[in-house]
Amino acid sequence: MAIVLQTYKGYANEQEIIIFGHLYSRPEIGYDFQGRKIRHAVEIFKMFKLQPFSNHSIVLKLNGIEVQTKTLKDGYFRFSIPYSYNLSAGWHLAELQAEIEGKIITEKVEFIKPYPGEYGLISDIDDTFLISHTRSLFKKIYVLLTQNIHRRKIFTDVLQHYRILSNAGRKKNMGSNAFFYVSSSEWNLYNFINEFTDLNEFPKAVFKLKKLKTGLLDFLRSGGGNHDHKFHKIKHIIEFYPELQFILIGDDTQQDPYIYERIVKLFPLNISIVYLRQTGLKPKVNSVKALSNIETMGVETLYFKDSSIAIEHSTKLLAQLNHAK
Repeated sequence: MAIVLQTYKGYANEQEIIIFGHLYSRPEIGYDFQGRKIRHAVEIFKMFKLQPFSNHSIVLKLNGIEVQTKTLKDGYFRFSIPYSYNLSAGWHLAELQAEIEGKIITEKVEFIKPYPGEYGLISDIDDTFLISHTRSLFKKIYVLLTQNIHRRKIFTDVLQHYRILSNAGRKKNMGSNAFFYVSSSEWNLYNFINEFTDLNEFPKAVFKLKKLKTGLLDFLRSGGGNHDHKFHKIKHIIEFYPELQFILIGDDTQQDPYIYERIVKLFPLNISIVYLRQTGLKPKVNSVKALSNIETMGVETLYFKDSSIAIEHSTKLLAQLNHAK
């Protein structure tokens, strides 16, 4: 079994830095997500065969200070670091350490302080930009087990849309908007999804995924169950960056319309646009109702099937908003 100090991209505002991750053991994975068929399936299964380290010390080294915390029952740890020094916008590095069985494990971790600007982006993953077939359990599992990062597909033109939103309201060479991917995919799949987004040159982003699973039976329920965690994670992000106008991007599966509707009810002045992808042949009646209610609170929405429509909408609307300033 390999011992893993798993790091995720952290984030900061003007007063606080958030760093988090997991500590666990798992079967050795001699694999870079490019294998095919049986090999790929075996390695995906291994990602769900984990043994978390509970109540284990983790040390964070950042800007000349050392802070220690301990892991929770599922191996999760989180540092919330207040600071008062000048921290420039952009990506930064910190260091994490854990000592297990006399061996010190050290990992670098990135975190971002968003560039000054107006917009922040929060996007779902499965069937929002990554074709995952979440409406069909069989198709979803088949694709996950048989398609490596080179074979998984994204929706046509979705990358162009995300790049437009990433640069919305910005002048050239002034950085990009903060991007967050909030999904019901479990943390087990983080490395796969992260490498996929890097390979396809999606905007670099902070990930907020679902609780780590620790058994092979959990794999069959991957991405399912209650999606309320997405509401709480999105709520936290908006509260953490109250100065930003957020654009929410999701699809009409996994409760996105209703989660976004609840978010807008709490933050009607913090949400600029809600984009919702239509995944079936016809629009869903309840999704239409949710978006209609969102619009009564003064927030723009678009229910679209093809990203080209979303691109046209974003280009026109953002031009209008910038002209109105």
